[in-house]
Amino acid sequence: MFRKLSIAMMVSSSLGVVPSNLWAQQVATGVAAQSASQVSSPLALTWQQVQDRFRAANPTLRAGAISIDESRAQEITAHLRPNPTFGAQLDQVTLFHRDPYQPLTQAYPNVTFNYLHERDHKRELRTDSARQGTKIAISNQTDLQRTLTYSLRQAFVQTLQAKAVLALTSENLTYYDHVLDVSSDRFKAGDIAQVDLDRLQLGRVQYEQDNETADVNVRTAKIQLLQLINDRTPVDQFDVTGPYEFADGLQPLDQYHQQAISERPDLLAALQTVEKAKIDHRLAIANGSTDPTFGFDAAHQPDPLNSYIGLSVNVPLRIFDRNQGEKQRTLLDIDLQQQQAEAARAQVFADVDSAYATVDSQLKLLRPYKGKYLKQALSVRDTISFSYQHGGASLIDFLQAQADYRNIQLGYVNLLGAYLTAAAQMNEAVGQEVLP
Repeated sequence: MFRKLSIAMMVSSSLGVVPSNLWAQQVATGVAAQSASQVSSPLALTWQQVQDRFRAANPTLRAGAISIDESRAQEITAHLRPNPTFGAQLDQVTLFHRDPYQPLTQAYPNVTFNYLHERDHKRELRTDSARQGTKIAISNQTDLQRTLTYSLRQAFVQTLQAKAVLALTSENLTYYDHVLDVSSDRFKAGDIAQVDLDRLQLGRVQYEQDNETADVNVRTAKIQLLQLINDRTPVDQFDVTGPYEFADGLQPLDQYHQQAISERPDLLAALQTVEKAKIDHRLAIANGSTDPTFGFDAAHQPDPLNSYIGLSVNVPLRIFDRNQGEKQRTLLDIDLQQQQAEAARAQVFADVDSAYATVDSQLKLLRPYKGKYLKQALSVRDTISFSYQHGGASLIDFLQAQADYRNIQLGYVNLLGAYLTAAAQMNEAVGQEVLP
């Protein structure tokens, strides 16, 4: 009896029961003893630091920035005036003259200068169209950054989630090893049978496998994140840190709708495309007008009385081609772009509604976990463990309680990851960061 009591006391002290509120706080912040050294390392980047590196080094974003510069170069081309033309002619060069040393005696030099004058503000309209194209390119670049930032946030959350799972599996493995140590002492004392000890030792395989899988997942998530920020830092020398928890504070859906309508760059680009289509239609009408070509010419002959200057105006007769097809096409393009803008607006509402529903669903699942299930799972595990060590519970009850605790904790960690991913989806749908 004394031996059994001493073993039970040893079990109680060796298990080191962790208060439920303390463990929930550790899981929520994603901080564990195994990852504490990594978080404190110089390369443990915060979300803001990851974003800064992403914007500076991501090749897709940098390529998009070049497209904006190309569009600005097109503005220069659109604003250029037509080049004038200059011509020089030397006529009446005498090849068979009685004086072979004076072949240019009767030469007739002539120079011409012509310039096309564009009417109806063609140059200004071309410039306006090119500038509107630059605005669209800027909006498209912002939208590209929006979508890529969502992918970056997903990779960041996956890394935090993998680290939290690794911390959980390490804690479970350590706890189970304590149980094995105590059970081994009980076996030596003759308090449990060999088959019970064997079953406990076999049960360790699952926790060891979970720990190894979690370690691989951490490395894989870091590799994906390094790829997005175009960083060649070795995986073992790279880490991220940040809060791994949820914020229970959704605003009304209409508020997110209004923010998305005013912030979404893809919708802004669609509206800017409508304006460009209107400018292009006005340009097509202007291109149907007649542009005269003004000319100046001068000639000189040996006789001063035969020297002269002349002026000319050439006007194309737009009898058949008055740019009718382009006028019709640009007019139809206005309607086309307006319909696409309406489709983009509808997509904005659909994206916000879908993201909102996902976030709300995740919050409904997380609230009972944090308020009830985590504490219950820890309490049941510790109670059954203590009872098993005192002979009041069977081995099957102990293994089941341990498995239930593992599943509840792992479910909570995965739900946090799903919530943070849904929050990133909401930020992408709105076009700005509205959820942390």
